[in-house]
This record gives sequence, structure tokens and C-alpha cells, in this order.
Amino acid sequence: MINKLAASELVLNQDGSVYHLNILPEDLAEKIILVGDPDRVPKVSKYFDTVEVKKNKREFYTETGTLRGERITVMSTGISTGNIDIVMNELDALVNIDLQKKEIKSEHKSLNLFRLGTCGSVNPDIEVDNLMVTENVVGLDGLLHFYPDYHFENEFSKNFMAGFPYENIKRMLYFSDWSKKNSELFKDAKYIGNTATFPGFYAPQGRQLRLKSLDDQFLEQLNDLGISNFEMETSAIYGLSKLLGHEATTIASVIANRRRGEFSADHQKSEKMMIEWVLERIIK
Repeated sequence: MINKLAASELVLNQDGSVYHLNILPEDLAEKIILVGDPDRVPKVSKYFDTVEVKKNKREFYTETGTLRGERITVMSTGISTGNIDIVMNELDALVNIDLQKKEIKSEHKSLNLFRLGTCGSVNPDIEVDNLMVTENVVGLDGLLHFYPDYHFENEFSKNFMAGFPYENIKRMLYFSDWSKKNSELFKDAKYIGNTATFPGFYAPQGRQLRLKSLDDQFLEQLNDLGISNFEMETSAIYGLSKLLGHEATTIASVIANRRRGEFSADHQKSEKMMIEWVLERIIK
């Protein structure tokens, strides 16, 4: 006998849509672009040939349409892995749970997710206004430790754990990597590297205003351990994709080099270049 999911676990709106994203299964394409900023959604969808769905709730804006005959969705996630936990679980529910019966489907459907974001670099050799594709990622936020079935280890994670000097943070770390299925699409990226996902913008990223951060050399330490860049979402996207059986790849525009103290002179131009570069590769 199939056990139904309790209403308190699978939370739906009155129209049957998933609670936060506010969309129905038919509103979603299998190929999905994730952006953090709601204002970036129309910057992507303007390239679509048609737009059939426009819905939003809170920071979650969704538009679905077609490009060169293929259906595609662009959705904003807001900031941080906490938001990604909501987005990933509700996206999966839309395709792998019968929302009316509140039962998990017997046949699994895999989504293809592409995060388009911005990042900062900790490597002094990486030039701003270029694209970075994340191969390996370390999460410093602890999210995947709340999912006991998750385990991931590779050569990068072993070396990182062996050299990471901050014992109070070490227990929160988790690792993942990109969709090998999609890696061929982005092999011509100028930079393919290892990303750190931080749980905050200030002290976690080594910034100091009125409060002191952990270590003045924190970003240098990360670079010494093989980290190329940092942002605030990818570890959760990659980790939850592996758990839920989806494909995920992050492509980010490097708008700052923290080691050189540089910031993009025109990050809007870099953003436009990133969107066009990705759409060209994922929609043939």
C-alpha cells in the first residue's frame, strides 16, 4: 500500500500548485535555467520565441516558453542555499510526485538544471568579465548534512579536507560535482574550476565592516586548496541534484577578483554575454 504524503509535508496552494514556487506541473519544462535575481528572468526570457507561463510568489519568478522549438523554463531562486533547498525539493515534487494523490510516482523523471549566476574569484590569475563553469564544489553551509542519505567523495574533496585548517567549520563541509552528462556542452569555457559556496556575503566571504571575519588569509587559504571562485548556491544545487536524480551545471560570470581588488566595469554586459553563451549551447 502506498502511503500518502501528509499535507504538512507536501504543502500546496489552493489551486494545487507547490507552495513557494506557485507553479503547477504543466508550467514546468524539463530544461530549466536558474538565476538568483528575479530581474534576471526577463533578461533570459527575452530570447525565447514564445512565453506561455508567467508566475511569481515572493522572490520566485518563473517564465516558461520555447526557443528554437524546445520548451524551456527560467526561474529565480533568490539568494543562498536555504532558498535552493526550497527550489530543488519543489521542482522535484512537480515531476516526481502526483500532487493530487500526494503519492510518489513509480517512474522517475530527471530535470536538466543550469544555474546562471555571478561569482567572485580567489585566484589572482582569473580575469573579471569571463565565465567560470563549476566542476567541483564545496559547501560551507552544512545543508546536505540534514539529508543522511547524501555521501560524496572524490580526489578533490579528499585533498580539500586534508588541508582545510578550520576545525570548527570542517564538520559542516560537504562536496559535489557537475553533471558529467552536460560537461561536453561547456568544454570551451575559458575557466572550469572548483567553487566554494558560502552561507553569507560578509564574514563568510572574508569581508569586514564593523565585525571581524574569521581570518584575513581565508580566501588565500581556499585558493591554496584549489578553489577558483565562490558564490552562495551551487553546492546545494549540485548536492540535491545528485540525491534527487537530476542533472545540474553552474555557469557564472566572474564580476570580482578579490585577490586583485578588481570589480567588473560593466557587469551587465558580462551578464548578457553569459546568457547568450549558455542558450547557444543548451538549445541547439
